[in-house]
Amino acid sequence: MRVTIVALILMSCGLAVAQGGEKICDAKKYGATGDGKTLDTAAIQKAIDDCASKGAIVRLAGATKFISGPLVLKSHTTLEIAAGTTLEASSNHDDFPEIEEFHDKGRQSLLSAKGAEDITIRGGGVIDGAGASWWVNPHQVRPRLVVFDHCKHVLMENVTVQNSPMWQIVPYYSEDVTFRNMKVLAPEPEGHNTDGIDPFSSKHIVIDHVYIDTGDDNVAIKSGQPGSAGPDDPTVDITITDCTFMKGHGLSVGSEVAGGVQHLRVEHVTFNGTTQGIRIKSGRDRGNDIGDFVYKDITMQDVGTAIQITDYYGGGATKEGAAAVSPAPETRLTPHMHDITIENLKVTSAKMAMDIEGLPEAPVKNVMLKNVQIDSAKGAKIYYAEVVSQGLVIKPQTGPPVMAGAGAKGNLK
Repeated sequence: MRVTIVALILMSCGLAVAQGGEKICDAKKYGATGDGKTLDTAAIQKAIDDCASKGAIVRLAGATKFISGPLVLKSHTTLEIAAGTTLEASSNHDDFPEIEEFHDKGRQSLLSAKGAEDITIRGGGVIDGAGASWWVNPHQVRPRLVVFDHCKHVLMENVTVQNSPMWQIVPYYSEDVTFRNMKVLAPEPEGHNTDGIDPFSSKHIVIDHVYIDTGDDNVAIKSGQPGSAGPDDPTVDITITDCTFMKGHGLSVGSEVAGGVQHLRVEHVTFNGTTQGIRIKSGRDRGNDIGDFVYKDITMQDVGTAIQITDYYGGGATKEGAAAVSPAPETRLTPHMHDITIENLKVTSAKMAMDIEGLPEAPVKNVMLKNVQIDSAKGAKIYYAEVVSQGLVIKPQTGPPVMAGAGAKGNLK
């Protein structure tokens, strides 16, 4: 087959043309070694910078492992990590400079993009944060692994993300972000704070066919730091479908939700061995409007608490929770949880069926349980919450199915 003059020119610049006509930037042609020892940051970043102006695919392939420090993705680029290839974070902590991130202390992540759009990460390979050396000191400032900051139109698919020093994937003030056909992994309990995917003050997020097995929240939906002076944007319109959550702390909304969270849809999700299942958590120093959630067709096995909806996480909490709390004045950060529907939930071997505890000044409103079946060691407790059920069956090994405390309303007494 003849090589055209155009193709020769592209190849001389580190570019190639795939059969489908896409331009390919092979990181090795930009000087990356992929030998698993050499720091390839500069070469890979050069490929990204060059390809961004050409709308090309940056490809990591032809080697088992590329070692890198922080890489910044640009608009209109695809990072393709081939099957059998790993992009691994450098083990030198100094390669990840300290920065301010999310209005707090942080370090630059292995992969990040800021104010960018039209980004894809794919290819069948692995993004590894080499987090073990960070986990030994939980109090040090650690980097996240993949951060999209004020980005639009992002797709991650067919990759494995693992072993982040801290939260693994964070869309921050971003829009139209999809995670599909992926794995997110970290050991437990060593990999503490290794949340799987944490949408933060973002909108139009899709998490579909994702397997998450981590050392903290499998998914944590957030929107503002505790004690925030504001303003904080809410996280809005999240769809989570056909996922499997293994060990980890479950599917969480919170606890940092000073901007609020609205319009969450969760369907066909399996929980196996998570410490919590459906979890909505906030506190008097970190809340806002939290509601319009629908969970449907959910199965759980060997979880801790199947359903936890609590306003006693973090600041303002007492050890006894709602059983000992006194009313307090409402503030900008008072959580208002409402309109939560859980339908077709089947739970086996849970430690506790439900823990629903609102605040006396802001009770949880309009929780609807439809066709919910829970086998558990302990039943449910409800304080300062309005809970209505149709076809609810709780079978505890000990104690009553439901203990309704102060402020409990509905038909579960």
